[in-house]
Amino acid sequence: MALSALVLYLVFGLLGFGWRSWTHHRRTGSTGFHGISGRPGSVEWYAGIAFVIAVLAGIAAPALQLAGVLMPLHPLDTPWIAAAGTVLAITGIAATIYAQYDMGESWRIGVDPGETTTLVRDGVFAIVRNPIFTAMGVFATGITLMAPNPLALIALSTYILAIELQVRVVEEPHLIRTHGDSYTNYTSTVGRFIPFVGRS
Repeated sequence: MALSALVLYLVFGLLGFGWRSWTHHRRTGSTGFHGISGRPGSVEWYAGIAFVIAVLAGIAAPALQLAGVLMPLHPLDTPWIAAAGTVLAITGIAATIYAQYDMGESWRIGVDPGETTTLVRDGVFAIVRNPIFTAMGVFATGITLMAPNPLALIALSTYILAIELQVRVVEEPHLIRTHGDSYTNYTSTVGRFIPFVGRS
């Protein structure tokens, strides 16, 4: 399953980042990538670094398991858990692409404080405020179950930490500054990552 996990990670990277960035650039002239926010050493900066570490560790985990360097954790190393992981990973890829499509030209990776984009509240954004991050979490969970070694669990935990910091410390304050009451009204009715959970 480690090989399948690597293949799905490649598919996710090509579709979720490569293809999406290319199509976004064709439509808007921008790749949508804004990089890591904040000054070095700030919480914003650490959130971006943690995300990069999570992605790299997420790729390394199945690769090292495939190479025999890491062994899967015995309680999680079962065919049905691996199969469930495969379903979750594929679902996460599809959901990520769908949510990116719903976000339209407002899609970005990172925050540019000088840029104003449309506040998207339709489609899957009417169900959760951060459906792309939720879908990526589903994908990361699936990959972890396909190659359930210690590094994969660390990568998943780091991803969750990075996204929590990115959303709460970087993106939500930026959206409040940019959209004011429209965004605060949105947060009062739609959950952060899970429907009805994280409303403020």
